[in-house]
Amino acid sequence: MKKRLAVAFTGPSNSGKTTLILKVARKLIHEHNMEVAIIKHDPKDKARFDTPGKDSYKFSDTGAKVVVTSPNQTAYFSNRHQEFEEIVDMFGEVDIVLVEGLKHLPLPRISIFRDKIDEEYFPYMDALAIDESIDPASYILPEDVSVLDLNNEDDVITWILNNAKAV
Repeated sequence: MKKRLAVAFTGPSNSGKTTLILKVARKLIHEHNMEVAIIKHDPKDKARFDTPGKDSYKFSDTGAKVVVTSPNQTAYFSNRHQEFEEIVDMFGEVDIVLVEGLKHLPLPRISIFRDKIDEEYFPYMDALAIDESIDPASYILPEDVSVLDLNNEDDVITWILNNAKAV
């Protein structure tokens, strides 16, 4: 199996992480012809994927791992935490994995901010994606942090392709 590339995105709520990941994923898929997988961290365990009473809910309620497949989609349910490597392996042959969150993973990380930069993210960032609402000169940024234009997905994609980690 070929090595996949992975990069992570982090930042506070409503900073634009999901929007940027969507733009990057669409462009990688449609213009770069890459197979893309996305992993989103749900730190507060808020996401719900099934409806009580439905068969798939009943199956997953047993504690079993469940796959629901149809002509157009496949969904996987598990009632236990899975490590990053296990999740990536489920995707099989993909070119790049985009991760939202999961600060503890040793992946190259783009931190996203609007209006102000939270310096608590400095230990986790390799690149900083900001818009015109932030003047990077008013911060003492960590050395070797690339400053990217949040509204220029080509800029972000170039950084990803040059810095993503093989996983």
